[in-house]
Amino acid sequence: MSLLVFTLLMLLLGFVAGVFGSILGLGGGIIITPVITTFFGVDIKYAIGASIVAVIATSSGAAISYLKDDMINVRTAMFLEIFTTIGGLVGAILAGFFDATILNILFGCLLIFQGYNMWRKMHKGEEVVQNVESDKIAEKLKLNSSYYDKQLGKEIPYQVEKVPGGAAVMLGAGVASGLLGIGSGVFKVMAMDSMMKMPLKASTATSNLMIGVTAAASATVYFFNGYVNPSLAGPLAIGIVAGAALGSKIMPKLPAKTIRLIFIPVILIMALQMLLKGLGVSF
Repeated sequence: MSLLVFTLLMLLLGFVAGVFGSILGLGGGIIITPVITTFFGVDIKYAIGASIVAVIATSSGAAISYLKDDMINVRTAMFLEIFTTIGGLVGAILAGFFDATILNILFGCLLIFQGYNMWRKMHKGEEVVQNVESDKIAEKLKLNSSYYDKQLGKEIPYQVEKVPGGAAVMLGAGVASGLLGIGSGVFKVMAMDSMMKMPLKASTATSNLMIGVTAAASATVYFFNGYVNPSLAGPLAIGIVAGAALGSKIMPKLPAKTIRLIFIPVILIMALQMLLKGLGVSF
C-alpha cells in the first residue's frame, strides 16, 4: 500500500471516529485501535499512541463547540477528573504486578449492566429525572446546571445526585484505563448518566472535555517512549478534528433516544471484548 493511499485511509478513518466519538463522548479510540491493528497490522503500542493523540484531537474539536453551546458542565468535569487522574496513576503503578484477567471480566459485566440500564432508560422515555434526591455535595460545589436542547427547543435544567458514587465510578474508570490500556470515555458517560442522573446529552458533552484532559497525561509518556508515529497519528488527528467538529453539530439536534440506540451496541461490543480478553480468548 502506498503512503498516499494509507494517509487518505487514515484521514477517512479519523473522520468517522471523530464523528461518532464526539456524539458519544468516547474519543474515537475505541474505533481506531482495533481497526488499525486488525486491518492495517499496526503494532499495538503505536496504535495506542495514535489513539491517545486521536482522543485529544476529538476532545479539542468537540469541546469547543459544546462550550459555545453551554452544554458542558465544567464544574462536574473538573471535579470528576480528579478521581480519574488518581485512578489512572494507581492503575499505571499496578500494571506491572497485577493480573488484569479478573478486572477485565468484572468491567465487562459492568458494561453489560450499563447497556441494560441505558436500554431501560430509553424505553422509559424520561431523559431528565424529575425526582432527584438533593445532594449536599452537588449543591456546595454548584454542580447542578442546565443546557439548551436544540432538538426540543427549550432549556433543560437538571440536578446532580450521588456525587460520591459518581466519583467512585470515575476512580475505577481511571484504574481500568491505566491498568488495561482502555479508554475511559464509556465509564465517564456511565458515571454521569446512570449514577449521577445527568441528561445523556450533557453527560456526552462533558465527557468530551474530560477525555482530553485524561489523555494528555498519557500522551506525554507515549511520546517520549517513541510510540507516537507522526505519519500515523497526523492524518488520524486531522480527520478526527474535522469529524469531531461535524459530530458536535449533529449531537445537540439528535433525540436522546437515538444517541442511546448508537451507544448501547458500542457498550456491548466493548463488554464482549473485555470478557473475551479476561477469559483468555485472543482476537
